[in-house]
Formats: sequence, C-alpha cells, structure tokens
Amino acid sequence: MATKEMSFLDHLEELRWHLVRSFAAIFILAIVIFVNINFIFNEFLLAHLKPDFTTYQFFCKIFSAIGIDSSFCNIEFAQELQVLNPTEELMTGIWSSLILGFVIAFPYVLWEFWRFIAPGLHSTERKKSRGFIFTSSLLFFLGVLFSYYVILPMSVFFFYNFSIGDSIVKNFKLGAYISLITNTLLGVAVFFELPVVIFFLSKIGLITPQFLRKYRKHALVVVLILSAIITPPDVASQVIVSVPIMILYEVSIYVSKYVIKKQQKNVSKSPRV
Repeated sequence: MATKEMSFLDHLEELRWHLVRSFAAIFILAIVIFVNINFIFNEFLLAHLKPDFTTYQFFCKIFSAIGIDSSFCNIEFAQELQVLNPTEELMTGIWSSLILGFVIAFPYVLWEFWRFIAPGLHSTERKKSRGFIFTSSLLFFLGVLFSYYVILPMSVFFFYNFSIGDSIVKNFKLGAYISLITNTLLGVAVFFELPVVIFFLSKIGLITPQFLRKYRKHALVVVLILSAIITPPDVASQVIVSVPIMILYEVSIYVSKYVIKKQQKNVSKSPRV
C-alpha cells in the first residue's frame, strides 16, 4: 500500500507535534523533579561537596593501597553556597529541573525524532535503524555517568583547593556551582554521541574512514582543547577526559568503515540496467 505524499506544510505540522510531545515529556519530568527539588539537590547535585562521595573514597583507597598520602582522604569543603538575589534560588531550581528533565527524557526525545524521519526511510533502513535509540541513549547515559563520577568530582576538588592567596575566601554562588554541574553533565554526554554522529555523516557521504584516519592527530588536538574547556586546567583531568573520547573516535572510524562497506556492498548487489 503506497503511503500518501505529504506537502511541506504537512511535514511542518508533523514536526510541530513531535516537538510538542517531546517538550511536554521534558516539562512533565521537570515538574516531578521540581516537586522533589530538595532531595535532588541534597542527594545528587550537591553530592560532590560531601567528603564521603564515592569517587573521593575510591581515590583515597587507591592511593592508600600504594602507600601515597592523598588529599582525597581528608577532604573539607565549605558546603555553604551563596544566594545573592531573591530569585536566584527559585530560578536555579527551575533551570536545574528542566535540564535534568531533558536528561531523563532523552530516549523519548530520540524516539520522537526517529518517528518523524522513519516514514522517509525504506523498510530495510527502518529495521536497521531501530537500534539507534538504544545505542544513542546508552552512549548518552554513559557520558552522564562518566561526567558525574569522574569529571565533576575532580573539577569540584580542583576548584575548592586551588588558591592564589591565603587572604582569598571562597564563597561560591549557588547558580554558578549548579551551572558547572549541569553544563558538564550535558557537555560530556553530547561528546559521547560521537559514534552516532559519525554514523549519519558517513551515511550521507560527508565523512569517510580515510578522512578520520588522516586527521586523527588534528582530532586529538581538538579533543585536548575541548577537554581543557570542560575540565579544570590541570593535565590529569584533561587526560582522563581525552582518553574515552579518543577511544570513541577510534570506534567511530570502524563505524564509518562499516557504513561505507555496507553501502558499497548494496551498490554491487543492485541490478545493472
């Protein structure tokens, strides 16, 4: 049965409803999060200020096992954050809820995106692309976990311990601190989508495995620069962030190679006129 041709305006209307449902899902989750905002802040967003946070305890045990004294074993953070205007606490709670709502709703947003583009795909392409939602969501949440348990603890530890003078007192703003947490979570999670992005770029012919191999060294420089932006300005943090991203880059080369081989195989199988 032939599918009905849709006009440009019909496509826009269809896209509008997919966007409406996506934003509705994010908004509903944001409301649920905001209702429980005290728990979310104390147990999740402000957890890195607690000396018994999992990552600090892990590093403490590792350094102690090899006989090295570590600052991770006697962490003392000033856990009070400043609020400098009457609306800052409310607005920080609202924006944090929206961002976390998007993080949780990410698989559903991808599903709505797939539903929009699926009618334009062949039946075989639709079957092969069903793993797109699972793979993209898995990479996204791996990025969130890596950011939450590796990058953010190191960032908080660095910024609280870095000092250029004894007379300087650290009184961090609530909004600035939460922005560091949420922006880092989202930024690293987006980085982890690299193989998926390469898959689609290879699919439409903009990227090839030869191109990725040729510019591997340039990619490493870009990754180091981006790592320096989203992490504390110390070599250890940049290396820790760069290693998984470069691994994902190498995985992307094989993803691109697979896509190109598959396309060439399909072309060779297609009947010649």
